[in-house]
Amino acid sequence: MTAIEKSKSDWQALLPAESYTVLFEHGTERAGSSSLDREKRTGTFVCAACFLPLFSSSMKFDSGTGWPSFFDYLPGALGLKKDYKLILPRTEYHCVRCGGHQGHVFKDGPKPTGLRYCNNGVAVCFIADGDALPAARP
Repeated sequence: MTAIEKSKSDWQALLPAESYTVLFEHGTERAGSSSLDREKRTGTFVCAACFLPLFSSSMKFDSGTGWPSFFDYLPGALGLKKDYKLILPRTEYHCVRCGGHQGHVFKDGPKPTGLRYCNNGVAVCFIADGDALPAARP
């Protein structure tokens, strides 16, 4: 995967303010604020910044947390790193193509992985099956 090299100001000019804050300033949207938490159609969740496919709807589950949650991700789509912002370490994940922050992974998800990728809704876009996936953003 070739990484996209853009400045923060370039991303800021391309994205809505809420998406930019989450993706490139490591913000978090308010729980329950994303309609994608309730999205039930089949399709693909892509990075809101670079449009890389990250999750299939078959990986989504209702975690009851108020954020879209997934038990797995598409191969090669995410990078992981430790986050110490809340003192106790958490595992943050981000899009491997643009580096955009998506959310945090927890070990309280369903089978088969037992993981919960807790995603910010403004960090992804949902593309329903039958609709064309957007071209990768250069």
